[in-house]
This record gives sequence, structure tokens and C-alpha cells, in this order.
Amino acid sequence: MSKAKYAALPYLVWMVVFTIIPMLLILVFAFTTPDGGFTIKNISDVGKYTDVIMKSIWLAAIATAVCLLLGYPLAYILSRQSARSQQIGLMLIMLPMWMSFLLRTFAWMTLLEKTGVINRVLGMIGLGPFELINTSGAVVLGMVYNYLPFMILPLHSIMVKIDHSVIEAAQDLGAGSMKVFSKVVLPLSMPGISSGITMVFVPAVSTFIISKMLGGGSNLMIGDLIDMQFLGNAYNPHLGSAISLVLMVIVLLCMSVMNQFDDSEEMEGMLI
Repeated sequence: MSKAKYAALPYLVWMVVFTIIPMLLILVFAFTTPDGGFTIKNISDVGKYTDVIMKSIWLAAIATAVCLLLGYPLAYILSRQSARSQQIGLMLIMLPMWMSFLLRTFAWMTLLEKTGVINRVLGMIGLGPFELINTSGAVVLGMVYNYLPFMILPLHSIMVKIDHSVIEAAQDLGAGSMKVFSKVVLPLSMPGISSGITMVFVPAVSTFIISKMLGGGSNLMIGDLIDMQFLGNAYNPHLGSAISLVLMVIVLLCMSVMNQFDDSEEMEGMLI
């Protein structure tokens, strides 16, 4: 066995133990009964939670769209700065991620509750109190706050490679700001957009801490259902595995669509 194969062995062991075996266990549990018999009832029972699944996809899509709208201009502006300014900007973007995910979500609970900071400030000017927490909007806000860096970082890594002389050449040829954006900047940044969408949508659609803490019991998501089946009073790992399998299919479909989009962009670039 070559040295390269020996070097790859720990990674192969890690993948088998922590990825392949757990996925096989989920597959087995999803199609078996508690006594070990084969069944598809677990999969069919997932249909009872179609509304929760659709709501999870919808909220994750909204959060992803908001992250794109906020992250795209920020990533572009940051990519046009000096190297020193980019380092400081990226550090500030990553700074909240140095704290616990749970702690950051607790902070938003303090801000959004009826006696929280936001309602107190609004009360000083005669507004409120508003029902900010335990709403779908609070869930989307929590997802945007926690996952926005996952949109900005891949966008920045692509935009920083866009040669400014290309933009200047388009401007010299008479292209206006919108034309330069639609014909130059946007096409060249599409790999970052597709990567950012995938990196935000996948964790957003499977989140459960954010929806549990900021959304209350009326805003369940797929992650909450899985958590309830494995750790809640309604302990049913077989149904939980079936829901997990459906979630994996959704994630794989999302990644497949974005990969196809990447391939089409690459082909278009080759033709040009």
C-alpha cells in the first residue's frame, strides 16, 4: 500500500464510522418495525406531517433569500476593499460564530420577548408591545442571523477573484451600472451564489433549536419532529428515522439542483 493510501486511511475510517454506518442505521430503522420486521408504514406515516415539511422548506427558502439579499451586496463591497479591510471585515462577520450557537439564540429570546429590549425601546416612543417571539418571523430572523456568514463567505471568495479591469472594460465600452452588474458581476459570481444557497438552505431546513426557542410550539419544523421522535415523550426511532430519510432526500435534491445549475454555468462559460 502506497503512502498516499496510508494517509487517507484515517479519513476512510472516519467516514465509515461516522457517516456511512449512521446512514445505514437510519435506512434500516426507517423500513423496520420495533420487532425487526420489514414495513413501509413509517414512510407512509411521514405524510401526516406534510404541512410541517412544507413549512420548513418555505421558512428555509425565505431565510435563504434574505441571506442572499443581505449577503450579496455586503460581499461585493467587502471584496472591493483593501486586503487589510477585508481581513477586518471577515473577522467581524465571523466574530459572532465564536460564541455558542445556543447562547446566540438565547440572546435573541431576550431581545424579542414582550419585556425584551426591542419592545422596551419601542415603548419609549409609544409603540407596542408587539408579539415578536414565538412567530414564524422570529424563526426566520434567527436563521438569517446564524446562517448569514455561510452566504457571505462563499460569495466573497468568488467576488474577490473578479478582476476589476474586467468591470472597467465594460464601463469603457459604454455599459451602465445595471448592465455591468447583469452581464459581468452576476454571471461571474454565480458559483458563489449557488454555494451560498446550499450552505444556508441545508442547515436552515433541518434546524430545530432556533424554531424551538424562537418559534414556540406552533412553529414546528422537520428538525423538531425528528428531535421529538428520538428524545421526546413520543419515543419512536423508526418514525424518526423515516422523517430523517425524507429530510436527507430533500437535502440531496437541493444539492443536485444547485450542482446542475453550476454545470450549466460552466458550460456557458466554455461556450463564451
